[in-house]
Amino acid sequence: MFVKTSVDVIHNRSKRTRKKDEVCMAYPVGEKILINHLDFQIGGGGTNTAVAFSRLGLSTAYLGKIGKDENGAKVFKLLQDEKVKFIGPVGKMTGFSVILDSIKDDRTILTHKGCNDNLKYSEIHESLLETKWFYFSSMVGESLQTIKEIAKYAQKENIKVAFNPSSYQAKKGIENIEEILDACNILILNKDEAFYLTKKKNINLMLKELKKYAKEYVIVTDGANGVWCYDGKKRIRGVSKKNLVILETTGAGDAFASGVVSGLIKGKEIKTALRMGFIESESVIQAYGAKNDLLSWRKMLKMLKSDRRKFEITNL
Repeated sequence: MFVKTSVDVIHNRSKRTRKKDEVCMAYPVGEKILINHLDFQIGGGGTNTAVAFSRLGLSTAYLGKIGKDENGAKVFKLLQDEKVKFIGPVGKMTGFSVILDSIKDDRTILTHKGCNDNLKYSEIHESLLETKWFYFSSMVGESLQTIKEIAKYAQKENIKVAFNPSSYQAKKGIENIEEILDACNILILNKDEAFYLTKKKNINLMLKELKKYAKEYVIVTDGANGVWCYDGKKRIRGVSKKNLVILETTGAGDAFASGVVSGLIKGKEIKTALRMGFIESESVIQAYGAKNDLLSWRKMLKMLKSDRRKFEITNL
């Protein structure tokens, strides 16, 4: 649920934590605040990327836990409409999030995970796991243990793995997700998450440390500052287009990751895959919702032809 109110009622406050300065959003206590814009969309890293992969022409299945409730019915319909096969179990309550007013092109999200946290490996039919690639989104609780089991299955069956950990996974350190990293071919995360895992501030040191856990590429994103990709020898850096009209940043990371991974699955060289990531994420942030402006393969090919952004390549 996207909620926007008048900027006049929101107070920006800087707060110093032990680790960094944070900009906080404050609402007046005891007041009834009018909502100027209210919009309901289907989100979540798993369905966001599944829809992206499907629209880009890949045969896609979604493995997660969806609640047997009204919101769950909407998710099931979305997957069906987007030609994504559902291969997970059904739980009680579907996860739900509230995305609050955007400030400085960013947002704050209140999230309830629902049954997403309770995906058990015993509930999964291994016969449905036959694939060439797994894309792991962020999961916690019992679901994180299940991803670790699937990572072991991937290693046993020589299935490639792309992994996009979250900040709360990264904050717990490498040891919390090491079993997943052992199976990882492509590791995609933002700069804050990279810092939590490596405790290094220098981007080159981050990349070198994280490459130990990625068989092919480690990719670190940093918003408007660009993206760094490292294959163990060369560092590639690219940046988003300037002067974009940004409506909502939710889902930008999922769009970028799915664009890059789709490119690599389709056999594109890494610079083309990175272009696909940029094009996908730039499309998403210019609309509300994490899925509305995800691209078809035909549209992606058309935009690739006209994309002239340059990449900086450095030997490390």
